[in-house]
Amino acid sequence: MKGSLYKLLVVDVDGTLLDKKGALSAEDREALVKVSHSGIRVSLSTGRASQACRKLIDQLSLDGYHIFFDGALVSDPTTGQEVYAEPVSTDMVRQIVEFIHRSEINLDLFSSTRYFVERESWASDIRREFFGLHPVMVDFNQLWQQERIIKGTLLVRSPEEKAKAERFRQHFRRRLSLSMTKTPAYPEVDFFNVLTIGVSKKKALEALARHLGLAMAEIMAIGDGANDVSILSSVGLGVAMGNAPAEVKTVADYVTLDVDHSGVAAAIEKFLL
Repeated sequence: MKGSLYKLLVVDVDGTLLDKKGALSAEDREALVKVSHSGIRVSLSTGRASQACRKLIDQLSLDGYHIFFDGALVSDPTTGQEVYAEPVSTDMVRQIVEFIHRSEINLDLFSSTRYFVERESWASDIRREFFGLHPVMVDFNQLWQQERIIKGTLLVRSPEEKAKAERFRQHFRRRLSLSMTKTPAYPEVDFFNVLTIGVSKKKALEALARHLGLAMAEIMAIGDGANDVSILSSVGLGVAMGNAPAEVKTVADYVTLDVDHSGVAAAIEKFLL
């Protein structure tokens, strides 16, 4: 049986499982439920906060561990148990807060369970409406002493906001991991992810594999973004979505259909069921 080659299926979320409207197809849902029932574990692997995946995890009836924040956290959000975490250091959070206050930059900060802002904005509207995240209003001058921060994000769309984000990037480029991603639902918005140095989905997956007693060769992964390259190139079977850019398709072992045509289900049918 083909499925016996792989003990774990790792699936990206935005652009892989969810389309630009944030919808999950019936075909993908059914295929993932079949995989779970066959005894193969299913883990999400996403840049999203854990809180922004609860609806999807419930839809798919998934239990166990998932990779969040681009690899900065591996946890079971139902139990709160963590396998791996790479938070931003307390002192670095302090430096970030000082810089954004001097530069009048809006920043989101995330702990493993909560989403923090200093004020409401169009960015918090997006978090609430699309990701289902409800902000906790706090003074960041106090926050860095009280909370373990896993990730920060700058959401920018105007030329002025993009210029400020670039100044932030230049200031911290040797001290933080800074990457830009986009969400199909908001093509005009750039999401700048702020993480501790060295964070990657690959490192997180290696930690999860060790915890589960699996070899990387026993894992199949599906993704569409640049942050998925490290995983797709290191597992037993790496599958790129049809809507993935060329750099992602190049490292994959197989290219499936795009997200609008249930590429996840097509890959599952071909290799696991």
